[in-house]
Amino acid sequence: MQELDYVKVGERIRQVRKVKGWSQEKLAKKCGISLNFMGKIERGKRKMSMDTFANLCQQLEVDADALLWGAVQPSDTVIKNMWRHPAKGDLDSYSMYIRIMKSVADIMNEA
Repeated sequence: MQELDYVKVGERIRQVRKVKGWSQEKLAKKCGISLNFMGKIERGKRKMSMDTFANLCQQLEVDADALLWGAVQPSDTVIKNMWRHPAKGDLDSYSMYIRIMKSVADIMNEA
């Protein structure tokens, strides 16, 4: 079993937080933890409870695998939802998605 690198987990949390434009203080408040504890999590100096980790994932809107391992493993639900029929408001997005997928298939067939 792969061992967690808490420093890298903290770096990933920091990276996602910064992409959102949030301060450590803002994320700490959203998660109900102290600023001091948030800083230690981001530096990999303290381990967090599952509740705190789940709350971080929820607040950052990021998959747990992305924070833990740096790679997102899509769930079956995500994959199935990719192929569902779009809602009426999503038809433009769906059409663009189909065009992109066809372009990717064309490129791969040329290789």
